[in-house]
Amino acid sequence: MRGQVNRKPQADAPGVPARRAALRVLDGVLRRGLALESVLESAAQGLAPNDRGLVHAIAAETLRRLPDLDAMIDSATRQRLPDDAKARFALRIALVQAFALGTPPHAAISTVLPLVDGGPRKLLHGVFGTLIRANKGLPDQPTLPDPVAIRWHAAWGDQGIEDAERAIASPPPLDLTLREPIDLPDAVSLLPGHLRLPAGTGVTELPGFAEGKFWVQDLAASLPARLIGRGAGSALDLCAAPGGKTLQLASAGWDVTAVDQSDMRLARLHENLERTGLTARVVVADLLDWAPEAPADAVLLDAPCSATGIFRRHPDVLHRVRPSLIAEMAALQGRLLDRAADWVRPGGTLVFATCSLEPKEGEAHLAPFLAAHPDFAIDPVRGEEVPDGVDPLENGTLRTLPGMIADAGALDGFFIARFRRRT
Repeated sequence: MRGQVNRKPQADAPGVPARRAALRVLDGVLRRGLALESVLESAAQGLAPNDRGLVHAIAAETLRRLPDLDAMIDSATRQRLPDDAKARFALRIALVQAFALGTPPHAAISTVLPLVDGGPRKLLHGVFGTLIRANKGLPDQPTLPDPVAIRWHAAWGDQGIEDAERAIASPPPLDLTLREPIDLPDAVSLLPGHLRLPAGTGVTELPGFAEGKFWVQDLAASLPARLIGRGAGSALDLCAAPGGKTLQLASAGWDVTAVDQSDMRLARLHENLERTGLTARVVVADLLDWAPEAPADAVLLDAPCSATGIFRRHPDVLHRVRPSLIAEMAALQGRLLDRAADWVRPGGTLVFATCSLEPKEGEAHLAPFLAAHPDFAIDPVRGEEVPDGVDPLENGTLRTLPGMIADAGALDGFFIARFRRRT
């Protein structure tokens, strides 16, 4: 962003610190390519929980609506504001509050004007006032950024773009994976051991949370471990953090070793193991250096990826993921998949998954892997193993897309392949 982001001034009026923090979050995502959640920690430091929630809401909704907000701004300026101009950032924040978050216009503009102290406050006020008076509003379905739309159109066609834009229009529902059956009002079940609740449901206030009867896990994210099924043998959960699949495997009877290189991200797994009473060995290690003592009966590799499949809940990926990152992640996935194959005993199962909508991070791995590992074959996913409305591909793998089960709240984007090692 042009100019330094201001430090918090002493005379900030109520509401301004949260907008100033939202500006820092957007700067971190759009200019520096950082993940929203990671930059939020520092940007919102010292704010009350409610203000921190407001910062997240402003930043996330701005990222959902960015192309449309920018088109709105450009329609009201004679000379286009640079993408990194602080005035453009401030206008995005003001407009998203007024048109998407229900903030009264006077509050939306008064809390962002201090963000451009020494800058074009008159321009900011004039553009905002013009757009408020025009009252055109934002489209019901947000527009995808051009680079994303081009990639996804090539992969998933016109319908894929329409489904993605519909999916990002609002935050997704809350999915729970159950350790034991519970009955919750307003919940629907799309698979055994699953409940779906409306977006915004408070998790920790739900009955059964303290007793460890469930954990939060998107339905699509639960499918890789579901495809391993129940068992009493040894299982490796590779790239395990934040740990939902480890909990699934442990609750299904497996003797689980969970491996991830991020001690910080594994903290949630430790918390959930304690809360649920489930057990697993947790190892902090880089999979390119680590190896198990013996092959396992089941290996689950939910590999690092661009995470474009979870754009509904993390809209920052639409703006910070570039083709270079996708290529880098695909290369790493291939290396990890080759290593994981060696850790499966003969007759055992290997499940490979990525939360990506990029074919290079999913479908493109099949042919090279099977050519390099002739002792593996695809173990086809069966229709009864997945939710109604989600159909396995002809080659036996699974691709979830945002348009699937849209009437029930849709799904994150995943690619999943299950392999069996021949005896």
